[in-house]
Amino acid sequence: MKINIINKSKYELPKYETCGSAGMDLVANIEEPVIINPLEREIIPTGLYIELPQGYEAQIRARSGLSYKHGITTANGIGTIDSDYRGEIGVILVNLSHEPYSVEPGDRIAQMIIAKYEKAEFVEVDEILETERSDGGFGHTGY
Repeated sequence: MKINIINKSKYELPKYETCGSAGMDLVANIEEPVIINPLEREIIPTGLYIELPQGYEAQIRARSGLSYKHGITTANGIGTIDSDYRGEIGVILVNLSHEPYSVEPGDRIAQMIIAKYEKAEFVEVDEILETERSDGGFGHTGY
C-alpha cells in the first residue's frame, strides 16, 4: 500500500526496521531537548503529514523500551490518526516515572501502525443472542 506523506522534518521517513515489524518508529522533530517531568505530558511534533485512504487509520503506540526503561508512554494509550486528518502528527508523551525525562532531537518516541477498519452501523433491537458467558462480567472467564 502506498500512502502520500509530507516530511517537514530533517529526519528520514518512517520505515519498518525488520521484515516482521508491524510498526514504524516516529522521531522527535524538535530543535532542543524537551523535559517531561514526572506525571506531566508533552506533545512532541514529528514534522510528518499523511494522507490515509478511507477505511484506514494510523495508530500511534508507545515504544516498549521507552515504557519499560524510562516510564515514558503515550498519554492516550493508542492514538488514532483518522483518514481525513491532514495536520502534523504529534505524539502525546507522558512520564510515569519518578524522574524527569529528556526527549532529544531525533529520538525515537513512538510507533505508527497502519490498520484497516470497518465502519459499523448500530441496529437497535430489544434482545441480543445469549452466549455461554453472557453477562458474567469482567473476569468471568477465570483470567
